[in-house]
Amino acid sequence: MNVDTISDFLAEQRDNTIDELQGHVLEFETLWERKLWHELTNKLIEFFNHPGSAPQRLQFYKVFVLKFADRINQLKLVDLALKAATQCLDNNERLAFMQSVATRVDKENSQDAHVFALIAVARVKLDLEDLPGARKDLDKAESILDKFDSVETIVHSSFYHAQADYYQAKQDFGAYYKNALLYLACIDVKNLPYEERRHRAHDLAIAALVSASIYNFGELLLHPILDALKEREEDKWLRDLVFAFNKGDLVQYDLLANQIQAHPLLAAHSNKLREKIYLAALTEAVFRRPPHDRAMSFDTIASETKVKPHEIEHLIMKALSLGLLRGTIDQVDEVAHINWVQPKVLDMTQIENMRSRLKEWDSSVEQLGNWIEKVGQDVWAA
Repeated sequence: MNVDTISDFLAEQRDNTIDELQGHVLEFETLWERKLWHELTNKLIEFFNHPGSAPQRLQFYKVFVLKFADRINQLKLVDLALKAATQCLDNNERLAFMQSVATRVDKENSQDAHVFALIAVARVKLDLEDLPGARKDLDKAESILDKFDSVETIVHSSFYHAQADYYQAKQDFGAYYKNALLYLACIDVKNLPYEERRHRAHDLAIAALVSASIYNFGELLLHPILDALKEREEDKWLRDLVFAFNKGDLVQYDLLANQIQAHPLLAAHSNKLREKIYLAALTEAVFRRPPHDRAMSFDTIASETKVKPHEIEHLIMKALSLGLLRGTIDQVDEVAHINWVQPKVLDMTQIENMRSRLKEWDSSVEQLGNWIEKVGQDVWAA
């Protein structure tokens, strides 16, 4: 396509462009003629980012952008292609389009763009419910990413986003939780639309609760994404439930029993949830005690965790095997000797309990100092 043909194309597109964007199209021709590829790319990104450009993006990409595609930043080329792909008629057309983009940028000096495009291909396959195909593309992308010393944040964020969606589709809650948090670490959460923040917070909370591998909710509790569950009354119970699990609050758990049973996924994992809240109650009971007073009888544990006496030993063994506690069990005397408990995020009540323990420790140290001073007067005098 020669310059005149490009000029004709741009003139035609300008006539079909909303008034607000006509200046952009005029500028495209000037930058094209002057071969200012960097400036032209940035102007195109501005144009593609505007909602009013949607009907023209695909045509602009295929007719205009591809004429100088090899002369611009390949990562930005893929970014333009992704925005153009939103205008494909269906996922099958979108898949073929993005596969062609991935092939185009599969060059030695543009592997970051190739990864970016591969991830986009995987996301379309997820939409088509082709999980094995998506897994293959994501594995290929990951193998290339592992070879980079550094890469643009947008590539990492898109990778973790796609990984999270894949594991959510597979109902691998632990892997979803990990990758979703990694995705959020790559972006500014404040820039996410409210509904997206709300859904992400909901999905993370559910994943943390039903996962067989997550017993420490600290990273989620400290993340601002969880605040999205405070804004609507119908969401607050889920946030309260996560906090109840963090501190082993059996009373709060029972108060939320109706909401748990009304949620299909939580109801399906009700037995697992009950075991997790018992484990949380056990670790909280140990945590509240000073280190020198962590020999707990089975009866004491049964009283504080509401677990049936004949299930106490199994509960302690489960906590030890998961690494939530360290210690030994005296089966004869039915006493658990605990010497370590997994650290956790503390709420204000737990912080106040720790403050009281520190005050007790300070008082004990002072008493010991006074006793040493009293009984050792002759030694000090000598």
